[in-house]
Amino acid sequence: MSLKLYNSLTRTKEEFKPAKKGRVGIYVCGPTVYGHAHLGHAKSYVSFDVLTRYLRYLGYDVTYVQNITDVGHLTDDADEGEDKIATAAKKEKKHPMALAEFYTRSYFEDMDALNCIRPDISPRASGHIIEQIELVKILLEKGFAYEVNGSVYFDVSKFKDYGKLSGRNIEEMRAGARVKPSPDKRNPVDFALWKKAEPNHIMQWPSPWGPGYPGWHLECSVMAMKYLGKTIDIHGGGLENQFPHHECEIAQSEAANGVPFARYWLHNNMVTVDGQKMGKSLNNFITLKQAFSGSHERLTKSYSPLAVRQLILNSHYRSPLDFSDAALFAAQSGYEKITETVKAVRKRAETTGKDKADEKITEQLEQLREKFEVAMNDDLNTSVALSVVFEMVRLANGLLGGANTTAETFSAVDDLFSKLGGDVLGIIKGEYGNLTNASDIQRYELAISGLVELRNKARREKNFAISDEIRKILGSAGIVLEDKPDGTTWRFR
Repeated sequence: MSLKLYNSLTRTKEEFKPAKKGRVGIYVCGPTVYGHAHLGHAKSYVSFDVLTRYLRYLGYDVTYVQNITDVGHLTDDADEGEDKIATAAKKEKKHPMALAEFYTRSYFEDMDALNCIRPDISPRASGHIIEQIELVKILLEKGFAYEVNGSVYFDVSKFKDYGKLSGRNIEEMRAGARVKPSPDKRNPVDFALWKKAEPNHIMQWPSPWGPGYPGWHLECSVMAMKYLGKTIDIHGGGLENQFPHHECEIAQSEAANGVPFARYWLHNNMVTVDGQKMGKSLNNFITLKQAFSGSHERLTKSYSPLAVRQLILNSHYRSPLDFSDAALFAAQSGYEKITETVKAVRKRAETTGKDKADEKITEQLEQLREKFEVAMNDDLNTSVALSVVFEMVRLANGLLGGANTTAETFSAVDDLFSKLGGDVLGIIKGEYGNLTNASDIQRYELAISGLVELRNKARREKNFAISDEIRKILGSAGIVLEDKPDGTTWRFR
């Protein structure tokens, strides 16, 4: 069975065939870095991490591009309001670029903790201003855009396929417009390619139309095409970005180049809280740092980052994930069960006498591998794929209860755990430390908390030498401390 993916553009599952045999280019819309990443971000980036991992498991040479939006994303997600980063920078009394760098580092810390493979390329929007200006010039020359008072807009009426991704009709969009459009626009549905900057706007660049900054949609088109070409294999992102962001990307890219922009469009669904979308604008979000440390009022304890990852894998990427502490608690229990079994299997593989692997067991493992691949080939059905890993856990525990299983048999089990649960799903580590059970982990956490309290005492007494030394010791053990107004929290790097 070949890999089939649900293409949002055609609204059907299609057999995946890259433009170049054996090579795949993926572009995923990255975060707008004005705050810490939350569980909604995790849903998206874990989903596309699994896609990338599985394509590599199948033998493809994958180039994964995921941008960082550090300018141009306005507060109403279209063409009105203030820049989200500039607004947050005012509140935190930081330069916008200082704020963007701080939250970019925070984002990658959280993605590393979730065991998301770093993108091959992580371009910044602010680092591609020249290319964005050049694309605007092309659209003006071809008659798809117009300039008014220092701003440049895309004329949607000139692009006949506008709405093909979201299924929206231009006339219906005009009638249903909720935000009063800029008087500079010819039509309410036209969108900004370049925005005029007022004199006090910090984030601005010179252009042929005067000082300004790029439109949010323009940035992704430019970065995707620069690194992956005029037509890319897969474009991914959150369902909430399907319109207007991705629709506008298609319009400007295809108008400029005259070829399809992306061959497959994949959209992950959202995380909800009590049935409502989790998001910063609704102030109902839980940051990943809060989930890892258990420092949110909705949480009863701290959770392993890989338990958070497992919770996400329990749902299909195109299905909503309704968050609850109980669901995360269950994911943590399941993650610990898998982890303990893998550790025990590896221990037996090292200590049991050497002999040939059991053919009956290797046949069962092959059947489980095939079942796993059937699930993943069906539009990345990670919930079924995860159930296969639990079938392996039951098989392994049965072997662990016996005395005659060979080391080679346990090695074969471990190898499949590593490939399916590790290489593809990303919930099984290549190596584990010496913590072998829940009580050990609890004692380890108590020891860390004790050191954190000693450091807090040293800080209160202004003994900063001891405070810094404790931070250094914990840092060498992979523990990150975060000092906040209401106290210090810690998490694994």
